Amino acid sequence: MSTDKAYEVDVIPTSAGDLEITFLGHGTLMLRFDGKVYHIDPFSHVADYAQLPKADVVLITHEHFDHLDGEALASVRKEGTVVIMSASCAPEVEGGMVMGNGDVHSLEGLKVAAVPAYNIVHTRPDGNAFHPKGVGNGYILTFGDTRLYVAGDTENTPEMKQLKDIAVAFLPMNLPYTMTPEMVADAARAFRPAILYPYHFGETDTSLLVELLKDEGDIEVRVRSMA
Repeated sequence: MSTDKAYEVDVIPTSAGDLEITFLGHGTLMLRFDGKVYHIDPFSHVADYAQLPKADVVLITHEHFDHLDGEALASVRKEGTVVIMSASCAPEVEGGMVMGNGDVHSLEGLKVAAVPAYNIVHTRPDGNAFHPKGVGNGYILTFGDTRLYVAGDTENTPEMKQLKDIAVAFLPMNLPYTMTPEMVADAARAFRPAILYPYHFGETDTSLLVELLKDEGDIEVRVRSMA
């Protein structure tokens, strides 16, 4: 893998300083805020972690290989790194902090809330959900007055639609495992994030989501390289 890849970066102003979002690809993000680095679902396939800063905090949504990558996790950990994860990750990760759906923790002033992430409609051939209810997490991180929601692998669940005051949302659109553009639009109309990033979208056409939400003036859809 090339070590000189230029990743897209957005800067979101908050009441406590700028939040920098680096779009590594797939379901993988790196955030910088107040001198700290946050890695979300680090995945070796999308980044050379030897070229990226170590993590103060890592958040892992669930145990699937493209979200829980032991090699990538080892690369970003340093002494004192806090790893937050769902219980399904615990057998593979030593020294992590398990959060269940609905749990809320504060880490050095950063509030982290775990949101259920699961399928309602999309199932495997045997009828079991790709992501069963109660297993995976999405996370809401509060930076100053700005609430950022990374949904993980999920559909447009009732819990998602009840969220409030989300400034930035990352919603997955990787078929058949997560949401269709119509499902993402349905969720966005319900909880109305100020900025919506489709992410982990594979080969799904993001322009369909842009079209579906074109008349929702208070929801800005931003498409970045997150296939």
